[in-house]
Amino acid sequence: MSLDRGDASLEVPVRSLDDLVAYFRTWEKPPALWRVGMEHEKLGLYEADLAPVPYAGERGIGALLERLAEADGWTPVAERGRTIALMKDGASITLEPGGQLELSGAPLRTIFEICDEFNRHLALMRRVSRPFGIVWLALGLEPFHAVEDAPRMPRERYDIMREYLPRRGALALEMMHQTGTVQANFDYSDEADMVAKLRSAMAVTPVVSAIYANSSLSLGKANGFITRRVHIWQHTDPDRCGLLPFVFEPDFGYAAYARWAWQVPMFFIVRQGRYLPMNGAPFGRFVEEGHQGERATLADFDRHLTTLFPEVRLKRFIEVRGADAVPPRLTCSLPALWKGLLYDAEARTGALSLAGGWSDAERQALLEEVARRGLGAQAPGGRPVLELARELVALAAAGLRRLAHGGRAAPDESGFLDPVREQLESGASPGRMILERWEGEWERSPRRLIEYARY
Repeated sequence: MSLDRGDASLEVPVRSLDDLVAYFRTWEKPPALWRVGMEHEKLGLYEADLAPVPYAGERGIGALLERLAEADGWTPVAERGRTIALMKDGASITLEPGGQLELSGAPLRTIFEICDEFNRHLALMRRVSRPFGIVWLALGLEPFHAVEDAPRMPRERYDIMREYLPRRGALALEMMHQTGTVQANFDYSDEADMVAKLRSAMAVTPVVSAIYANSSLSLGKANGFITRRVHIWQHTDPDRCGLLPFVFEPDFGYAAYARWAWQVPMFFIVRQGRYLPMNGAPFGRFVEEGHQGERATLADFDRHLTTLFPEVRLKRFIEVRGADAVPPRLTCSLPALWKGLLYDAEARTGALSLAGGWSDAERQALLEEVARRGLGAQAPGGRPVLELARELVALAAAGLRRLAHGGRAAPDESGFLDPVREQLESGASPGRMILERWEGEWERSPRRLIEYARY
């Protein structure tokens, strides 16, 4: 989740939609400067009794963040005197609404670097968390407790969201406090490149969600889904979530995305470190009328973009958001899969051809079926999603081979897709495999689940 830190270069007025289009152009980068960033959330519990971890206390999240800073040279970020995040070398560890911790990795050139960063982070988390008695889980959804029992982390941003979002979606609080995901971020060179990447990513997101579907248990039992996390996001806020049908319209570009953001209700603005609730006023109204004597700036727009949650979103970069948190080897495969599809033009075109012919209604229906069946879902026209997933992975692997970003004596990054291939060979999403073991050999034992899912 964003830290809402100010950017002095963006403290300039917004007077029209043209200013927002110019904002997106500001972040264009030539291919030589393209990087990949990975964001990864973890769900924490006390190992002894599987209780949720609060912020306060000697063994709480606040104390853990302070110990992480001391142990590895991270710089704490505080709000109202409490540590809410850590910063180091272009990366951050941020506090999510229900006590999830997210590593937002530095923008890096290769997946080798990303995976090394990720593994160092996990080693640090294990070492520091052990004396606290905290175990971190590679799951897309907290598996044991009701949302009412989830701890509430002390951030003003989250206080405002807790007040606003339940009026828009029945499962909004579950999204905030109980879900975990892995995401990846990609650069774009110009408007046409942005359109091609965002459109292709949006088209195949349901298939990628099926590959990484991993949230089949909640309240200590099967919940009727393979990825309930995907289902939860469909019932969070229709104004700011979903597959964005306008992305597939012929005139889609910076202006179309800016028009959408212009119309979406705002959560807040930040002035002198204070959060001012906007009570659902659209960003465009803020531009036109102001709020309590304040006028809209590009910094406000920059923050507003972090409160929009489509399956693929445009900010200073393109962010793909459709995957549940999964075990480490699969985690490293997620940025590799998307890099092969988005940074290679041939693979990107192939991905769009694979899924771009579906209607908006068909794409939405597929996402809902993927939530319930994962890789067992059927795509429009009756094709098995498992079959589409295998084709998509083949496209990504070919793209990575053409990019030829080597490391560790390997000529390219396609080896990072091996765990995905193994998953597809099983014919089932991770959440389906967990469900079968839960009802079978694990005999519904929470301890067996913890041993399997722990980082």
